Amino acid sequence: MNAAQTLVMKSLCFGKMQTVADMSVRTGKSIPNVTKVINQLTELGIVLECGYAISSGGRRPLQYRLNYQNLPNILSVSIDQYYTSIAIYDLSFDILGTVKTIRNPVAAGDTCMAEIKAIIGEALEAHVGQPIMAIGLTIPGFVDSATGQNHSYAANHPLFDLCQTIQDHFGIQTWMENDSTAIAIAEKNFGEAQRSQDVLVVNLNWGVGLGMIIHDRLFKGHSGYAGEFSHIPLSDENTLCSCGKRGCLEVEASLTAAVKSASIRLSEGEISSLQSIFSEQGSIHGDQLMDAANEGDQLAMESLNKIGFMLGKGVATLIHIINPEYVVISGRGAKVGRILLPQIQSALMKYSIDRLSKHTSLLISDLTQVQLLGGACVALEKAKWNI
Repeated sequence: MNAAQTLVMKSLCFGKMQTVADMSVRTGKSIPNVTKVINQLTELGIVLECGYAISSGGRRPLQYRLNYQNLPNILSVSIDQYYTSIAIYDLSFDILGTVKTIRNPVAAGDTCMAEIKAIIGEALEAHVGQPIMAIGLTIPGFVDSATGQNHSYAANHPLFDLCQTIQDHFGIQTWMENDSTAIAIAEKNFGEAQRSQDVLVVNLNWGVGLGMIIHDRLFKGHSGYAGEFSHIPLSDENTLCSCGKRGCLEVEASLTAAVKSASIRLSEGEISSLQSIFSEQGSIHGDQLMDAANEGDQLAMESLNKIGFMLGKGVATLIHIINPEYVVISGRGAKVGRILLPQIQSALMKYSIDRLSKHTSLLISDLTQVQLLGGACVALEKAKWNI
């Protein structure tokens, strides 16, 4: 498969039905060149005609889509501080089968690596259908996407060279990206970030990450590590952060902070629908807290309100520096976006200059499994196609 064919196929992956004119805009190739490639791919059975597009006048153009059923699939693995999830996507970015999630703390090192290998092995063994073309990994940390190395770890740590380890173990080309960057890529292709060329995507998870779309391009900074939103020193608490420093935003504006706050109050006997879980297990986890908040539990809502206000303080700083058109709240925490949004807005009113912030709109992502989707996007975009 030549470069022009690959380019057109990638365009069709990110937009399920397109005309030749659509593909010309997406790929930057002329209409005659795209037409030639489409004819080639149609003859090979890779592309199918799928009816005429709506026209405001004149001849209605044909639309095309990939023949997904006869094309390879992508395996995506999302890793965060505590959980590993896996899913297989076709080239239209539809999930085949179900998403599997296991508790797998990255702090466990060798055990974490073994569990990642095991969950991938099980998924590959159970997969029936087209072959897996590529594996996409997403993980927090200082990820060098060119080398697939995570420089948050020492060179002898099992997760430092995770990408190469997985590729060698399974014999499938593997690509890795920072979790927040991958989420921004997913939002730009399929979510709220499609609205504008200047968007900041906040990944609210156990920490707080950031992906930046500036002038319609992903911005990663000089060394590729831009977006360490968690570690902006905005906290007034003296709590030690996971990075080893004090004052980081993460200690007050993450789901971890919300769970910690709620757990303290539960241990003191405050009334909550979470009290029975806490009494039985001695702890609660983030999804339980968010589900309780969405059902109106006062303690859960107040714990999330607190991090929402601090998150807004951080967003105000970003608006002053970047002046984006939109800020999208994405990641695991987006499921409580309607609870967080008023608190974020309140903090923006308090901490930002109106002349700047009034031109920025806050949005809550509606994408599900967004980190997995981002991993699939990364793998598809970077993969060497051999169809």
